[in-house]
Amino acid sequence: MKRKLITLLVLMATVAVSQLTAQTSQVLYYMNLPQRTTLNPALKPSGRVYVGLPAISDISVRVDNNFMSLSDLFINGVISDTTLTILNPGMDLDNFLAGLGDKNSVEPQAGIQLFGLAFTIGEDLRISFDITQRFDGNFVVPGDLIRLGINDNEIFPGRNIDLSSLRADVKYWNEIGLGASKNITDKLRVGARLLILSGVASGYLTNNGISLTVNDDYTQTVDADATLNISGPFTFVVEEDGIIHNIRFEDERFDNGGSFLSYMSGMANPGLGFEAGAEYRFSDMFSVSAAITDLGYIRWKRDRSEVLVKSNIVLNGLTLQDVYDESITFGELLNWTLDSIQNSIELSESPAAYTTSLPFTATAGFSFTPVKFFTAGLLSQSRFKGKQVHETLTLSGNLNFGNAFSATMAYTMANRRYDNLGFGLAFRGGVVQFYALVDNIPLRWSTMRSGTDSYRLPENWNTVHARLGLNLVFGNRERDLVY
Repeated sequence: MKRKLITLLVLMATVAVSQLTAQTSQVLYYMNLPQRTTLNPALKPSGRVYVGLPAISDISVRVDNNFMSLSDLFINGVISDTTLTILNPGMDLDNFLAGLGDKNSVEPQAGIQLFGLAFTIGEDLRISFDITQRFDGNFVVPGDLIRLGINDNEIFPGRNIDLSSLRADVKYWNEIGLGASKNITDKLRVGARLLILSGVASGYLTNNGISLTVNDDYTQTVDADATLNISGPFTFVVEEDGIIHNIRFEDERFDNGGSFLSYMSGMANPGLGFEAGAEYRFSDMFSVSAAITDLGYIRWKRDRSEVLVKSNIVLNGLTLQDVYDESITFGELLNWTLDSIQNSIELSESPAAYTTSLPFTATAGFSFTPVKFFTAGLLSQSRFKGKQVHETLTLSGNLNFGNAFSATMAYTMANRRYDNLGFGLAFRGGVVQFYALVDNIPLRWSTMRSGTDSYRLPENWNTVHARLGLNLVFGNRERDLVY
């Protein structure tokens, strides 16, 4: 049983750091690439014309979490039945639980460019157009809920735990961007971008108040007032007892490519967004810049479902510690918990439309260019997700030889970690420009073993972002070069 649980934890951790994608990047900001305008619409890369090809020019991967890395799950990088794990009581478990914050978040993001075009008119007016599919998720779990789920109930009897910060927000949407940037003076350049949004699917938890009390017999009573809003091709199966027994994906609606394309590209869930930025150059050596991005919303109307819970839910008090001790199986724990919740929820007969916001980001940068081809950069980003604010600070050294070659080495402080090194590389041959970058290079790797199998996985890794693509760039005149 322990091996099955360990395998499950490895799978969850691996998926959490390797499978999803996004728009933000600290390494990208000072690289001479067309994609840097997604961080600040005022920035002007070299090359008079840029063409982005579908699913080739911009593919990226990013997942953030601010409370757990692989080193928290396994001691000495070994997976086996005799290895001390996070579920085994002791100093390592105590240190992990003590390090949890009030709001522990996991944030997967996704984005893939379907088409991109930018061109320069005259000396400095740059027009851009792009189509992108994006995904964004935000899950926030209170620290006490994680402690309760992992540890024994004995430390919580009679205690009331506030779960009002529990949050879940997942959305998948299409984005059409129309942008322009221009020099206002010899020193000041400004840019803006209008976003036309179309939602594809969404799930959003409205938490009006949730609290949990551990009773004297170690059972748990949850007092919940919450609503789960869903927009997507799903059907909740309600049987004669009035209880929701299943949720079904309506795959029969997409029996041909035309119906699938129509659903994915429809404007049934409309939205708007706005981005703006500016760059001011004091001289050839010093400049400052600032931007706001992803300021917008989506109104979800299509295929609405609304699940309501406003009652007391009694749980049996079992935890993952019971699974680890082999008192019960993980399946039994999951089924008993779902059964308890299932009997306390109901489906709204007339769900109304709801609105979600984009992950608004504010960026500020300072650069120092002592020589023509080298720039030292300082970049601050503040990302707003619901009531949470995530701060990152990046120091970077950047080599830019026109758009023929660009390289960046960066150090980022983010997600309660101060060991994030990033690297970016771009080079151009003819009209083809290739680039690849990663914001968080794992520095320590361990061999993890499970039976006869072994794996090489990073130890301290709670944030990952990799981005790569192939651009078509035309024009490389000296006056277009930006350093």
